[in-house]
Amino acid sequence: MTAAVYSLEKPSPQEYKRRIWAWTMYDWANSAFATTILAAVLPIYFSQVAGATLPSATVATAYWSTGLSLSLFLIAVISPVLGTISDLMRGKKRFLSLFAGIGIVSTSLLVLVGTGDWILASILGIIGRIGFSGANTFYDALLPHVAKEEDRDLVSARGYAMGYLGGGILLAINIIMIQMLPGTWGARLSFLSVGIWWAVFTIPLLRRVPEPPAATMALQDKENVVTASFKRIGETLSHIRRYRELFKYLIAFLIYNDGIGTIIGVAAIYGAELGFGATELILALLLVQFVAIPYSLIFGRLPSSEEKRRPIFLAFIVFNIIALPIVGIAGSRLLPADLSGSRPAPYASTAQSVGEGLYGATAGALRYNGEWQTVRIPAETIGADQDLILQASEDQNAAYELPFNGQSVRLAFSRGPDHGKWAVFIDDQPAIDPDTQGPLVIDAYNRTARYDVNVTVRADRPGEHVLRVANSEERNPDSQGTQIALATAEVLSPERQSNLGLVIGMVVAAVLVCLVLALLLGNLLFSNLATKLNTKRSILLALTVYAMIAVWGYFLDSVIEFWFLAWMVAVVQGGSQALSRSLYAAMSPAAMSGEFFGLFGVMEKFSAIIGPAMFATAGILFGSSRPAVLSLIVLFILGGYLLTLVNVDEGKRIAQAEDAELLGDEAAAQTP
Repeated sequence: MTAAVYSLEKPSPQEYKRRIWAWTMYDWANSAFATTILAAVLPIYFSQVAGATLPSATVATAYWSTGLSLSLFLIAVISPVLGTISDLMRGKKRFLSLFAGIGIVSTSLLVLVGTGDWILASILGIIGRIGFSGANTFYDALLPHVAKEEDRDLVSARGYAMGYLGGGILLAINIIMIQMLPGTWGARLSFLSVGIWWAVFTIPLLRRVPEPPAATMALQDKENVVTASFKRIGETLSHIRRYRELFKYLIAFLIYNDGIGTIIGVAAIYGAELGFGATELILALLLVQFVAIPYSLIFGRLPSSEEKRRPIFLAFIVFNIIALPIVGIAGSRLLPADLSGSRPAPYASTAQSVGEGLYGATAGALRYNGEWQTVRIPAETIGADQDLILQASEDQNAAYELPFNGQSVRLAFSRGPDHGKWAVFIDDQPAIDPDTQGPLVIDAYNRTARYDVNVTVRADRPGEHVLRVANSEERNPDSQGTQIALATAEVLSPERQSNLGLVIGMVVAAVLVCLVLALLLGNLLFSNLATKLNTKRSILLALTVYAMIAVWGYFLDSVIEFWFLAWMVAVVQGGSQALSRSLYAAMSPAAMSGEFFGLFGVMEKFSAIIGPAMFATAGILFGSSRPAVLSLIVLFILGGYLLTLVNVDEGKRIAQAEDAELLGDEAAAQTP
């Protein structure tokens, strides 16, 4: 492999395009880690497989979150130092290769993680996240050296678009692998595929993108590069007034990016809380992944004065902002509930059955050898310390029954070495296992005790039914136990009914109408406004949309609204992040890009704290996530206001003056 060499001569147009393509391909490469490892597959695999021997799924989630926090803290500490070192010793690509290699190897080794290997999974997950985040610091720092100043918005947006596409494609492949391959091999080979994908598509950057020059600031006698890096960071912070506009922007970015990250992080769990099905949620997330691609490219072109189609692009964005809420809300109000996915009426208790709600497991009846014993339904019985223990011996049959009015019941129980297998029946007919399509059997055996395990039992229709759990004649070969411990029984809310084909068709139709109107009226209505758009104002436009999303999220209560809202998120998600990166690059000295993008990475990590904390606090105080979603509007308003105070032109002037001093006038003039 031949590495590219930096030259003071400007690259030819063909070589310039190759470098841009190679740089954006790294977004394609590492986004597979973000989708499969961080978001979709590994967290679930850690809870259900690697952490199966932990006391509960809650403990597994806590361990996973702790590992993520540790990796974020470590990378936040070392990123600025490593970035500064890469500036001094001309090593941005070298450090990118090092951290990418660390991430690739640790991710690939996740294929070795099996049942109970939560320690190995935690270690590899932490190392993988450090490699991923560390490599991103140096990848972002290459942007001002790869793209001309006038192209940075578009190039940054193109990188995000490539990331959405690459990460989405491999995630779709991995989902198919998980469905098709037996046991845990689908997930384990998915982890290996991420490592291979990441490695292969990093090669273009290593071959085509040249190593930027080092800053000309010389090291003092007997001064090593680590000491010099700390000294330089200290000088940068001590001269914060000189970079005042850049640091003002960093504060604004920390606040509004926190809101963006929180919306991305809580979308799925918020939809689940509202009662949307897993299919709707997964497909909606995949929708955002792919729909964000064209909108990222459109946003990247909005600030370009050389783009002749700016009025059309702006008109398309504005018409989307107007049409998506109107059509989505109208659809939820005008369409029948079984088409729009609006919330049905709750199930009510009857004289014979309990309705929607959470009950202690003793809200039913027990039977031993055919003799029934009626038990009470006190609210204080809810909890693990009041488990209902069923024990069956060779000559004894035990069963638990719950009469309920509804369609689905979620049972919480424990697993352990003395637990056995139990069959589940609805109205004396075997309940169906949705995975195997055979009779549902609860296998409560586990090597170690584990609590808060859940299984959902579903009748074929809503109404009054009797749920029965009885000891099974089938035995687990690893256990002689015959016990089951039930904690709670929850009669779930009515399932939302929707026609996804109709919903998707309405979304696509609304967007196509927006496109036609933009083509017809864009130049007429938006020519003057488009000329006033720059990078900062384009970000402010995106933040305005996010504020609208927070308000709409508070009120939405139907599947059709969720899909229209997801599309609206896709309109601004990639563009807002891409333009934020390019604006920071424009205000940072290219000679110090490693150091400053290290600080940028720190801000990104710390921006993952405030929003989730606000969300959790509001949810606890109000007992619902609706006010929590609405509270995020504060971050967009405050972050947007602080962004309006940033003098971008002054920030660029300071960056260019610093480059001339550190790189020399000739080298600074020839960047990239």
